[in-house]
Amino acid sequence: MNRMRLFLAGVGGQGTLTATNLLSLTALDHDVQVCSGEIHGMAQRGGIVESTLLLGGYVSPRITSGEADILLGFEPLETLRALHYLRPGGVIISNLEPTYPIGVSTGQETYPDLDLIKKRCLVCSKQSFFLPCRSLAAEAGTARAANIVLLGALTARTESPFTLDDLKESVRSHLPEKIKAVNLKALDLGQRAIETKA
Repeated sequence: MNRMRLFLAGVGGQGTLTATNLLSLTALDHDVQVCSGEIHGMAQRGGIVESTLLLGGYVSPRITSGEADILLGFEPLETLRALHYLRPGGVIISNLEPTYPIGVSTGQETYPDLDLIKKRCLVCSKQSFFLPCRSLAAEAGTARAANIVLLGALTARTESPFTLDDLKESVRSHLPEKIKAVNLKALDLGQRAIETKA
């Protein structure tokens, strides 16, 4: 496997760290050297959650501006905020459905127009894909599986470090029995959704 750097951005409660952990376990299961790190501020209150996953022999989990090969955005505004981490020619895969900050919910702030977010992403990368992850997860059985939908979408890209079967095996091996079926379906829905956009 070629060396690869992934940057994951979301807000508290979206399962960003769970997704990072599942990818890390997948790497270990396939004897791929992995290094990961996380930053989260007031995550339980919907604060920013950022994590990194570096594959192929990196010794530090740090990703600086212009280094990430893939940006996984679990929330559209956080995708926009993390754009500077993406390298030229990198890939963006993002949830399209916002999780509004408290300031927006109370009317004190405004949320950026989603079309503007998508346009800004396309300026940075022609390989930008936006999916209704929460809606697809609800179709799978629970909106809480939106993070796994995003991972399924990742597997549809040739740049993905792992295949759909790799992640399905990780779900079977590492997630609790009661949520395996819904997450396996979420992976399938995520992959199919991005294949129709490619």
